[in-house]
Amino acid sequence: MLPRGDARTAAELAAEAESAGWDGFFVWEPVWGVDAWVALTAAAMVTGTIRLGTMLTPLPRRRPWELAGQTATLDNLSGGRVILSVGLGAIHDGWTAFETDPGRKVRAELLDEGLAVLAGLWGGQPFAHQGRHYTVSPTEFMLPAPPVQQARIPVWVVGGWPRPRSMRRAAQWDGWLPNFLPPASPATPDTLREGVDWLRRERAAQGQDMTGYEVIWEGQTSGDDPAAAAATVAPWAEAGATWWLEADWSLAGDAAAVTDACRRRLRAGPPRA
Repeated sequence: MLPRGDARTAAELAAEAESAGWDGFFVWEPVWGVDAWVALTAAAMVTGTIRLGTMLTPLPRRRPWELAGQTATLDNLSGGRVILSVGLGAIHDGWTAFETDPGRKVRAELLDEGLAVLAGLWGGQPFAHQGRHYTVSPTEFMLPAPPVQQARIPVWVVGGWPRPRSMRRAAQWDGWLPNFLPPASPATPDTLREGVDWLRRERAAQGQDMTGYEVIWEGQTSGDDPAAAAATVAPWAEAGATWWLEADWSLAGDAAAVTDACRRRLRAGPPRA
């Protein structure tokens, strides 16, 4: 996870990550700042196998048809390597400086409708949607190529454990980005296991199993001690996590210092449980 840096930095570090054996490279998506999709495009041009995605896209503030075009374009350019991570979005000064918060309930509605529109447009025309917030009519105007990945680009969704409505949304897509809420907080491998067990039952009720379904856990490991890094990751893997997202949001200093710190961690290689 690149905590900060421009598109050139993203390209350089994505290439480093791929060479060092990492499976994915992610950037954050601001309301105003370095464009995440331009940065990932730059990364796609200098890599060939590593997965590329956001962490994460606040879908309620995006026009889903624009995001559908961006993601499909990048999926074609990269040969089918895009992962889309979405959530309600955390309200902060960098958001409210430009837009008002419609409230959590409305953002949840926008998230659900936005996901439906994304999946529909990725699937091709004719597609129509009529909802509380979005209306989409079938069109044949200048149609873009569909994503390489079908039936859709993988979508990882934030789910607040143990909130059934939030978790049910995550269960319907392709991965769970855990957010632990009272009484499940603080986060431990045991609380993660509880959420995974709930997802397994919920997906079974929907007629799906956990095959191909991802559970993502975010944390930090030392690049200087592979054994300690493996020991950090192991309990989360045993609890059901399928991805470890190496993320150090505490990195500070000028851009060059942050880039150097990220490069050192990347070159040390990923932690392996």
